Amino acid sequence: MMYTEGTPIADRKAPDGPIDKRWQQRRFSARLVNPANKRKLTVIVVGTGLAGGAAAATLGELGYNVLSFCYQDSPRRAHSIAAQGGINAAKNYRNDGDSVHRLFYDTVKGGDFRSRESNVHRLAEVSVEIIDQCVAQGVPFAREYGGLLDTRSFGGAQVARTFYARGQTGQQLLLGAYQALARQIHAGQVKMHPRTEMLDLIVDDGRARGIVTRDLVTGEVSSHLADAVVLATGGYGNAFYLSTNAKGCNTTAIWRAHRRGALFANPCFTQIHPTCIPVSGAHQSKLTLMSESLRNDGRVWVPSAPGDSRPPHMIPEQERDYYLERLYPSFGNLVPRDIASRAAKNICDTGHGVGPGGLGVYLDFADAIKRLGKPAVAAKYGNLFQMYEQITGEDPYQVPMRIYPAVHYTMGGLWVDYDLQSTIPGLFVIGEANFSDHGANRLGASALMQGLADGYFVLPNTIGDYLADGPFAAVNQDTVTSVEQEVQGRVEKLLSVDGDRSPDDFHRELGQLMWDHCGMERSEAGLRKALERIPALREEFWRRVRVLGTGEGLNQSLEKAGRVADFLELTELMCLDALHRTESCGGHFRSESQTEDGEALRDDENFSYAAAWEYASPPVLHREELRFDHITPSQRSYK
Repeated sequence: MMYTEGTPIADRKAPDGPIDKRWQQRRFSARLVNPANKRKLTVIVVGTGLAGGAAAATLGELGYNVLSFCYQDSPRRAHSIAAQGGINAAKNYRNDGDSVHRLFYDTVKGGDFRSRESNVHRLAEVSVEIIDQCVAQGVPFAREYGGLLDTRSFGGAQVARTFYARGQTGQQLLLGAYQALARQIHAGQVKMHPRTEMLDLIVDDGRARGIVTRDLVTGEVSSHLADAVVLATGGYGNAFYLSTNAKGCNTTAIWRAHRRGALFANPCFTQIHPTCIPVSGAHQSKLTLMSESLRNDGRVWVPSAPGDSRPPHMIPEQERDYYLERLYPSFGNLVPRDIASRAAKNICDTGHGVGPGGLGVYLDFADAIKRLGKPAVAAKYGNLFQMYEQITGEDPYQVPMRIYPAVHYTMGGLWVDYDLQSTIPGLFVIGEANFSDHGANRLGASALMQGLADGYFVLPNTIGDYLADGPFAAVNQDTVTSVEQEVQGRVEKLLSVDGDRSPDDFHRELGQLMWDHCGMERSEAGLRKALERIPALREEFWRRVRVLGTGEGLNQSLEKAGRVADFLELTELMCLDALHRTESCGGHFRSESQTEDGEALRDDENFSYAAAWEYASPPVLHREELRFDHITPSQRSYK
């Protein structure tokens, strides 16, 4: 047996009653900590992206003592800075029929009915507050001619609810969070630890009480203690090696927490983004995203005839297949990401793809430039067009972009309850690091929404209910010493192997294995092949990896090796989760479970649950049944 069944798990913190009153009810029922007692409490926040930066700044503003950690040289370097297209909010400034309920509905449907109603409705409620918060911070959102905030459409919605700052929305939002964080650092409420990587979690007397870190400059391994720990360390898309994530993005923090007892939910729910610059060769170490916002004005097409290698300007209109507009006339080019990605893969598999290897489709702005004029298109997307031209050498004002799907985001993550607390008391998980809001597929522009919702509004209201029992007893020093020794032992073991393969070499092989068998399309045969190869590759890693340098000082080879070692464990759980879930839903597409026209075919009778995995040998599956009282699950249709 590859896994065993454990007892079911339930979210005990989510209130009952009308769904639009639950968040208000939970905030009122949560216990408070008075200002004098907050000064006695310390909270560790790992990660300084939108979720972590917002949380650290807000907790500092509330009066807690905050220790903030990031492995970058500045909090401003967090990967949130790479987000391009926008942030969703149910403001309905366009008066186009949007509302909190419609955002709630679109998000649950977009996630293919594999998320919690309570969490998603709270996210939709809080979205309207996020925009006000960011405008007050001075975030330069795009504005219409009259000065009002502008919005545009993203996939999976028929309204324009996405607020944006050209193609730099993540950067501008992160700078807003960073200035709030910097204020608290200056005030002494937040102590910042840059260039410091969390390598393990300290659990004492059943509570999360601290972390063990390695200073990436000096190599020093040390421990940091607190009354609660918040993980805001992002997703694990780099398990695939080639992804749109920054190279440093990794799973070590949440995987180490998983090994210490935190359940890991829905690890197979990974998102493939349809608009990325295609792979150009084996030399690449990452891929580049082209914002989903481009599908507002860009039209996706391929030649109607298979194998047509003519330049795009020589292919007349009647010989082009605008396949998204043909297949999904109601949503056209703005279908959700999982659907657009599979459509691109299918059209390329039938020989209609363009570019090297036929692994690409065109994203064409000729009609938009003709309709709006080049200056208007440049005002919306200018920096994205520049980026594309710098990478490919092609001018998208003159020729269509070539795009192809790539790994972008992970909906799975550590299991959390309504308060964002994991199964380890005192360990809270926010942003992409948790599993809570997006189900089996995240809608575009909702990652920034969730990160800021969790950091600014949800966690600061819920963590007090836990900290009301603090300050807690002193941590047993033997526990701290034991975890430190484990971390130091892993570092020394990696350095001592002295094999003949680099960490990158192992990572590249693992990534290709995952892309082939646990990527856009999964099958029982492929997943079983991956589950046979991954343990063997992991065993080979610990025999043959070669880590140059020493543990005393800056050593990026050592950093990579530790992260790849954790990916080699996580990917096995991802494939096991994908194998056990024999249905198709959202980004998890099993070739054995599809409709007659090739769409994902869910099995609500057997799989309407979140799969929360316990670290054990073999892994233990705990099911959280999903209830749908306000939205009736149905076969998704965007036609």
